[in-house]
Amino acid sequence: MSQASRPPSLDPVAAARWLARPLSAHTSPWLHEEVASRMQERLDFIKLQPRQWVHWEPLRGGVAAHRALLLRYPQAQAWLACEHPFNVQAARQLTERHWWQRLSGRGHKQHVGLPPEHSADMLWANMHLHACPEPQAVLQSWHQMLAVDGFLMFSCLGPDTLQELRQVHAREGWPPPAHEYTDMHDWGDMLVQAGFAEPVMDMERITLTYATPESLLTELRELGRNWHVSRFQGLRGRAWKSDWTHALMSLASPQADGRLSVSFEIVYGHALKPQPRVKLAPTTEIGLAQMRHMLRSNGGISVKD
Repeated sequence: MSQASRPPSLDPVAAARWLARPLSAHTSPWLHEEVASRMQERLDFIKLQPRQWVHWEPLRGGVAAHRALLLRYPQAQAWLACEHPFNVQAARQLTERHWWQRLSGRGHKQHVGLPPEHSADMLWANMHLHACPEPQAVLQSWHQMLAVDGFLMFSCLGPDTLQELRQVHAREGWPPPAHEYTDMHDWGDMLVQAGFAEPVMDMERITLTYATPESLLTELRELGRNWHVSRFQGLRGRAWKSDWTHALMSLASPQADGRLSVSFEIVYGHALKPQPRVKLAPTTEIGLAQMRHMLRSNGGISVKD
């Protein structure tokens, strides 16, 4: 995908329907938690200690990951941002303190909602962007939330995800099992277009093995659905499922003791919100909020209303 606002084969209606489904406040998909753990290792190289940070879609990004981030930044205020009202109440459960925290007065400062604009020092978004119908708009909204010199950390699925399953579907003449995921270089271009600076992109492949096609199907249903615009229309019967499970046996790997091997490409992204550049013209107007940001980052001068 080059210079596009969304992956070309993504059905935006189907993707939006999936993103709007209610989620649990107790568990998140295993793969999401694993990716979040690996992404947190990258925080060891960042010196900035956020005073305010945003967890975008925490129920999908990782419940355990959220708790780990709270421990990493115990003095910071955390904002739990949910795009859909179904998940707001569940997200509030993550902010509830245990009884011993209430008695001792201890607890993390957490809010459900969006922070004031230009206030967050970090925005954390795990395994979300690959399902967004309008990812460029989401990136721009994230840029708006961050303060100058704040940073974005995100992860998502890359184009080599499910390549083994894609090969099976192509061999059998079936529609693709998933839409085309965005390449990390395109994510870097989109970050720059949204106003971010110094984007750093990298990727890795995680290979998972499954004892049966049924266990693979269960995990795929937990991770998402097939949002390809050319996917099968309507429901398929038991005969097709039998053909599908039989075809998947070709994924059995001798190196994995005959288990089915499927790979996931994980894309990681990091970028900064730079000092805004003012385009000079014969008459240039600068908003008060923007002037405050510019002056603070150039010597700490205060501006009064």
